[in-house]
Amino acid sequence: MKIFVTLIAAVAAAMLAAGAHAADANAVEALAKASGCLACHTVDKKLVGPSYKEIAERYRNDKKAEASLAQKVKAGGKGTWGDIPMPPNAHVKDADIKTMVQWILSVK
Repeated sequence: MKIFVTLIAAVAAAMLAAGAHAADANAVEALAKASGCLACHTVDKKLVGPSYKEIAERYRNDKKAEASLAQKVKAGGKGTWGDIPMPPNAHVKDADIKTMVQWILSVK
């Protein structure tokens, strides 16, 4: 009986975590929209810039990706994904950029 209760508790915790992750993803996606990111990016398809899925795939094994991408989002950039430049996003708070970059890198 003790094992059964432990198993039920573990399943419930996993379900809550999955629900929280989905809510977090929705919140971050709303933040990306409010910050203007979704004017050029989507989660799974190239728009003006690469999709978040493409970005995550390219940088998945790069331990320095979070810091370098956050800097690129803040300052803007050109050349990594082609000739179309990404404008600087100085209006977005550093903490929000960090949150969005962490989420982007988690996209599968």
